[in-house]
Amino acid sequence: MKVVTASQMVALEQEAIRRGISSDAMMENAGLGVAQAARRHLGSVAGSKVAVLVGPGNNGGDGLVAARHLRRWGAEVTACILASRPDHDPKLESARQYGVAVVPLHQESTSPLASLDEVFSGARMVIDAVLGTGRARPLEGLLRDASTHLKAHPSRGRMTILALDMPTGLDSDTGAVDPACYTADVTVALAFPKVGLLTLPGAAHAGRLEVAGIGLPEELEAGMEFSLGLDLELLTAGWVARSLPSRPVDSHKGTYGHALVVAGSRNYAGAASLASQAAVRAGAGLVTLASPQGVYPIAAGRFAEPIHLPLPEDEDGRIHPDAVEVIGNSPARYTALLAGCGLGWSGGTSRFIQDLLLSGKSHGLPVIVDADGLNNLSQAGQWWTKLDNPAVVTPHPGEMATLTGEAIPARPVERIAQVRQWSARWGVVVVLKGAYTLIGEPAGVVHISPFANPGLASGGTGDVLSGIIVGLMTQGLSPSVAAACGVFLHGLAGEAVVSNKGNAGTVASDLLDALPGVVNQVKTLSNA
Repeated sequence: MKVVTASQMVALEQEAIRRGISSDAMMENAGLGVAQAARRHLGSVAGSKVAVLVGPGNNGGDGLVAARHLRRWGAEVTACILASRPDHDPKLESARQYGVAVVPLHQESTSPLASLDEVFSGARMVIDAVLGTGRARPLEGLLRDASTHLKAHPSRGRMTILALDMPTGLDSDTGAVDPACYTADVTVALAFPKVGLLTLPGAAHAGRLEVAGIGLPEELEAGMEFSLGLDLELLTAGWVARSLPSRPVDSHKGTYGHALVVAGSRNYAGAASLASQAAVRAGAGLVTLASPQGVYPIAAGRFAEPIHLPLPEDEDGRIHPDAVEVIGNSPARYTALLAGCGLGWSGGTSRFIQDLLLSGKSHGLPVIVDADGLNNLSQAGQWWTKLDNPAVVTPHPGEMATLTGEAIPARPVERIAQVRQWSARWGVVVVLKGAYTLIGEPAGVVHISPFANPGLASGGTGDVLSGIIVGLMTQGLSPSVAAACGVFLHGLAGEAVVSNKGNAGTVASDLLDALPGVVNQVKTLSNA
């Protein structure tokens, strides 16, 4: 699903008008979609009290259409007008005709907030239709006061706040938030999600993200994709379901490839176990774990499924540089390679990684480089010019700073440009981890994960992610598709774990148990 800026959305709407779709029709579609979303969240509409905060522009018009439909379905709806509307406002008049109570708060000179209190009293839902993508400066006057009042109202815990397109005070392009910005329970984005809804800090104010169509022609998106630069995509379960490999009934373990996981050291034996087992759970037919001799008995004792390839180690329990010859003796056995999890960082490991990946000894296998693999690889100047493998790199922000020599971006929205720039320069898929993980392709497309989960903020979850990705690559997915699907499945597994155990105290191995279930959950969509 495309993710757009405010200017891209305006251009799409203007092109739709040029093709014969009126702005009135788009407003009617938007308002109906929002009303339907409100009805889903309310459950029972008849008799429910709903307040609609109405702003001056099209977002307010969308809200009035939603108010009319909710009233038509039996809700008790009050439209609170917070700014002047056009003298001839057919949406406002139509709402009145259907019985929507209209309170012109912008005309009250004494106590508009007291009137707002009366409207909020007993309301089951407040729909914010004030500004949408139209915020270009700090909130002022009644718009600021109403948003602040909503944010701190005593009834806040008893009513659902639904933001129409954007919560008031949230910048649609950057995710920056005004001090008056409240936190919505649900945001219904119109046509496409906006960048700010998936960029911190704004994403933390959006609540559950849903999308309502406005009647744009189906071919419009594809026709304007290049001219508008529509190269930002939100990962969805449907896209992942269509992308995952099939599992034919006559298959065998050789059908699903053989992953080689080069990982572990004396201090990080668990990383080797987590990564290799994640590859198994992701569906790889065979997984070989190549780890230092001292790690082998630990890893073999934890999981029975991987094949083990003990490697020579140095005096500190890290893989010895000569170990690359052991791996290089049988490259034809493998279909994808993961290198880096828990290797440690030293001159010897740097030589090992560079010899393995930059001198042709991995024989062009699709490769994912993670964690200490990245830190060691960064020691080789312009490493990307020597890497012949189709590759995925999976840095967290600190590792990205090490690889690029740049500071961590001051504004979260700058991460998108950073991923796009360096993926193109390096010619590899870049997975920049964190809340709303980004997956950048060399051609310029960036995918955004819909997940931000504090339950994943613990050691080892990145090793699991890398194992999932190599497991999918082993089954024949391209590096970019494997990375995107892996990020989504990893995030969905995190959601499943947190819903069961809470977001504190969950551990990386919990994801391993959840993974087959979420893969099955997603795959059922492709069979529906």
